[in-house]
Amino acid sequence: MQTANVLGSTHATIKHSSLTGRRLVIVQPLGAGGDSDGPPLLVVDSMGTRKGDRVIICSDGSYAREVTGHEQTPARWTVMGICDD
Repeated sequence: MQTANVLGSTHATIKHSSLTGRRLVIVQPLGAGGDSDGPPLLVVDSMGTRKGDRVIICSDGSYAREVTGHEQTPARWTVMGICDD
């Protein structure tokens, strides 16, 4: 698990069937000091995040399969929660 800032959302006209109806957001992962840690990521959002939210993201494949309800999803990163400030 890692914290990240939501940069915005995206739309895809063509995507894997497991992502149909799922909201996809772009996040910037953060290191322990709050600085950017790596490139932005495309993440499945089931929490209803907004631009500027600080979130907890997870790269657990089993959680991605649970969120999408699809055993063969290509999704790796998912939003697990929104941080309170």
